[in-house]
Amino acid sequence: MKILLVEDEPTLLIAMRQFLDEEGYIVTTAASFATASRALNDYDYDCIVVDIGLPDGNGLNLIRQVKADENPAGASIGAPGVSTPGLIIISAKDSLDDKLLGLELGSDDYLTKPFHLPELNARIKSVLRRRFFGGNRLIRHGDITVDPLAHRVTVREQPIDLTEKEYQLLLFFLANTNRLLTKAAIAEYVWGDHMDMADSHDFLYTHIKNLRRKLVEGGCPDYIKTRYGAGYLFTTP
Repeated sequence: MKILLVEDEPTLLIAMRQFLDEEGYIVTTAASFATASRALNDYDYDCIVVDIGLPDGNGLNLIRQVKADENPAGASIGAPGVSTPGLIIISAKDSLDDKLLGLELGSDDYLTKPFHLPELNARIKSVLRRRFFGGNRLIRHGDITVDPLAHRVTVREQPIDLTEKEYQLLLFFLANTNRLLTKAAIAEYVWGDHMDMADSHDFLYTHIKNLRRKLVEGGCPDYIKTRYGAGYLFTTP
């Protein structure tokens, strides 16, 4: 899952990034309004964590930018291709007005400094479950069950040992069932934004082949369908 962290306190930004990196997220950081605005224009994210008080602007205006991009003129809410990232506001001020305005603008949650990093992680996971999996604690797809909190995957109630990249691939597929995903989109999502400049995405074949093999050997149907020259499709049971 791809996270954008927008925070102008260097120590906190580094701590958040290191913690979330270790949790398996693909993390992009921005320490200013201008940098965050460019990052939002360049890439899509699953969750955006934004500080309200930035040196060159108000984080709430970034929320407005996200919502404007999410629902451009003429686009239907929830239409295919319209991104809907989760939004979490953080602020040093325990201000009811800021909280209410952020929620009115469309943010999903609110954290007041200081906070514990595991709490931030729990809030992110909760937002992602609501956004992509209907708020369910467990993600189920046919014979596959994923427990994001435990970082655990089972097939027919038997655990499957996946690498971190295989796990992230599976989550990406589950969040995009029956959608044709290009190699470039998969690589950028799982390996980071810089992958859009890669000369080749052939390395994906090995990771997807191993994920497919482990799932099938675990006893579930082969949900991953290859569309040669186009990408991959994760089908419903």
